[in-house]
Amino acid sequence: MTAAKPLIAIPAYRLAAGRVTKWSDSGFAVPASYVDAIHRAGGRAVLLTSPDDSEPAEILAPFDGLMLIGGGDIDPFLYDTEPHEQIYGMNRDRDELEIGLAKAAAETGMATLAICRGIQIANVAFGGTLHQHLPDLGATEHGVPAGAEGAYAAGEKRIQEGSLLAGVLGTDRITAKCSHHQAVDILGEGLKPTAWTDDGIVEGLEREDGWFVAVQWHPEVTAAQDPAQQALFDAFVTQAKA
Repeated sequence: MTAAKPLIAIPAYRLAAGRVTKWSDSGFAVPASYVDAIHRAGGRAVLLTSPDDSEPAEILAPFDGLMLIGGGDIDPFLYDTEPHEQIYGMNRDRDELEIGLAKAAAETGMATLAICRGIQIANVAFGGTLHQHLPDLGATEHGVPAGAEGAYAAGEKRIQEGSLLAGVLGTDRITAKCSHHQAVDILGEGLKPTAWTDDGIVEGLEREDGWFVAVQWHPEVTAAQDPAQQALFDAFVTQAKA
């Protein structure tokens, strides 16, 4: 009998009514590049929707791993900050679902991979804060302007030697695609930085216990052609299977 593929929970985007042709109602979606990367790694992707008033641990109970993906900005109220004028795409239901899931996954030791918005959710979940608009810091090379969809900037990341991330990627420098205007500011409890841009913006986080890896860039964009980026998904699914 073939062993069952590990189930990977992925909270989905909420799509506005009319976003999908001929749909008068709203919907839920995950970009195919994330799902394809999980499938190549041997996992099975399952979409989660919000709002969901169930306990986060109950939601995660059937699953082997949690992946938090990109999307709009997190409501600054959740990290006790007034919103910047460049904030866009907020969805409080998704924020609250993902924060709860991140905490529950850490408590149970569930393998977790967090990407772009996901690293920001992870940081906020454990009490951290965000830079709301990187251009205000003079940082212009890390992504694209707020609200710009489908555009990516390539940049080099420095990886912490001895980190889980360095072990997975097999290198201490990597070029990756980014699309963000926010980033980690004050670190959340139990998190440690593991990747940076050359000007010091945090691009990777890990928890001090368990397999909990977060990156600010978008590995799914180039994973089909770049073995180092696909290796993130491979290691994640392998850990989920274990």
